[in-house]
Amino acid sequence: MNQEKLDTERIDFLTKECKFDPILEKNILSYKPIIDYIMTVITSKPVSEGFYALYTTFIDKFGPRPAGSKTLEEAIDYIKDLTYRSGIDNVTTENVLIPHWHREYESVKMVYPLTKNIKALGLGLSVSTPPEGITADVIVVNSFDEFDEIDYTKIIGKIVLFNAEFTSYSETVKYRTDAAIKAAEKGAAAVLIRSITPFSLYTPHTGALMYNKYVEKIPAAAITLEDADLMQRLYDQGEKIVIEMFMFNTFNSEISRNTIIDLQGVKEPEKLVIVSGHIDSWDVGQGAIDDGGGMMISWFVPVILKYLELEHRRTIRSILWTSEEPGLVGGREYLHRHYDELHNIDFILESDEGTFKPLGLKVAGSNSTKCIIAKILQLFPPIDKVQFVNTTGSEMSLFIKKGIPGASLLNKDDQYFWYHHTEADTLTAQNMDDVVECAAFWAAIAYVIADIPVNFS
Repeated sequence: MNQEKLDTERIDFLTKECKFDPILEKNILSYKPIIDYIMTVITSKPVSEGFYALYTTFIDKFGPRPAGSKTLEEAIDYIKDLTYRSGIDNVTTENVLIPHWHREYESVKMVYPLTKNIKALGLGLSVSTPPEGITADVIVVNSFDEFDEIDYTKIIGKIVLFNAEFTSYSETVKYRTDAAIKAAEKGAAAVLIRSITPFSLYTPHTGALMYNKYVEKIPAAAITLEDADLMQRLYDQGEKIVIEMFMFNTFNSEISRNTIIDLQGVKEPEKLVIVSGHIDSWDVGQGAIDDGGGMMISWFVPVILKYLELEHRRTIRSILWTSEEPGLVGGREYLHRHYDELHNIDFILESDEGTFKPLGLKVAGSNSTKCIIAKILQLFPPIDKVQFVNTTGSEMSLFIKKGIPGASLLNKDDQYFWYHHTEADTLTAQNMDDVVECAAFWAAIAYVIADIPVNFS
C-alpha cells in the first residue's frame, strides 16, 4: 500500500473538492484534545494490556467459530455476559436463521502421473462427492475466458482446475465464488481452484462458493499455490493428470444471533452510528484476524466510552454480526428486520480487513461526507490516510447500497491475504501494539462521528 500516494490524494481532495464553513472547520478542530485523550488512555497501561488480554482470551477460548456451531453460540453468550460485566446494560441479541455447513472429511490425491497427496480445503457450502469419490482427468485453465474457449465435450466428466493468479481480492475472488457454476455448466464432475492469495507456505484457503439453482451442484475445493503450479507445469508438458477426490460435508439450518450493544446519545438518541465486525469465522485457524480483531475493537467502542464517561450526540450501536462468512446472513437479516429504521442510521463503521497497523479509513458516501471524514482524519496523524471508494466492507456494503455513508478500517494489510481463511489465521499473526492502536483509533473516530453536529446522510 502506497502511503505517500494516499497522503497526496487526501491533500488534493481537501484542496480541490472541499469548502468548509469556518464554523464547521473550527468545530472539527475542537475535537483534537478529546481524540488525544481517548487514544492515550487506550494505548497506555493498564487499559492496553487489559484490552489485549480480553481479545486473546476470547480467541483462545472460542476459535474457530464456524456458522451454526456450538462454539459460535458459546462465543456470543460469552460476549453478551462480558458486556454486562463491563457496565453496559443495553445489550440484546436477535435470532437469525443461518446455514450450518460442516466439513466432515476431505481428501484430494494425484494418482497420475505422480502419486501425491494434494493439500486442499473444501470451499464453504460445497456439496460432497459421491461416496465412492471422483476420479477424473484434470483440465487446467488460467481464466474464465480461457475456459469459455474449450468445447464442452472436452469438459464433461473432468475435474477443472482454475489456476488464476492473484491480482487483487476483488478481481480474483470470482474464481472461488463462480468456478463451480462455470464448470458445471459444461458438465465437469468437480472443480479445484488456486487459493485466493498472493503468497503461500503450502496453505490452502477456504471461503464461500455460490451455486445456481438451475445448474448442477458439483464439489469444489481450494488447493495450494504450490500444487496448482505443479499441475500447470505437468499440463503444459502434455502430461495426463488424474485426481482422486473424496469430500463429505453436511448441511442444515440453525438459529444464531446478532449481538447489539447500545450506548445512548444525549442530544439525538434516535440517531445511530454503527460500529461493527463479525463474530463468526471459517472452521480453520482461530479466526483471530478474520474477524476476531475487528469484532473485538468494535465491541470495545461502547465499553471504553462508557468507562470514560464521554457523552455524545448520537447513539453508538455496536453490532457483532453472525454468519458473515456464508454470505452476510446476519447483516441481511438485520437490514430486513430494521428496514423501517434505516433513516435513523447516520453512519456505519465496519472492521473486517484485519487489525494490523492502522492507517486511516476507506470512505464511501457523498462528497460532503468524504470531505468531513478527511478533515477529521487530519486530527489523527499518522493515522490520517483515506481511500475514497464507491462501496467498502462486508455487511456494510448492504447499507451503503441503501444510501447510508460508511467507512471501513484502513490498515497495513499487505499480508492479510496470506492468512485469510487458512489454518494460519491465529493470534501468532497478530501484534499487540497494532491491535491496541486499532482499538484506540476505532473508539476515537467513532466518538467524533457520533458527536459532531453535521448531517452525514
